[in-house]
Amino acid sequence: MAERPLDVIHKSLDKDVLVILKKGFEFRGRLIGYDIHLNVVLADAEMIQDGEVVKKYGKIVIRGDNVLAISPTEEL
Repeated sequence: MAERPLDVIHKSLDKDVLVILKKGFEFRGRLIGYDIHLNVVLADAEMIQDGEVVKKYGKIVIRGDNVLAISPTEEL
C-alpha cells in the first residue's frame, strides 16, 4: 500500500527535516507541528544556503503555500 504524503510527514514529527521553499530558501530543523495546509513548525530551525548554515532561528512557523518539499533527514 502506498504511503500518503501526510502520513510521511506525521512519521517525521520530532525528527529532523529539510524544508525547501519557493525562491530556493531551505530550512532544517526538528518538525514539531504541521497541518493539512502544510504549515509547519520547526524547532532549532536553521536557514541553509549552499549546504552551510547562514542563520539560526530557534522556533519558526513556515506558511504552507511557500513549501515546495519536506524531506525527512533520517530514515523513517
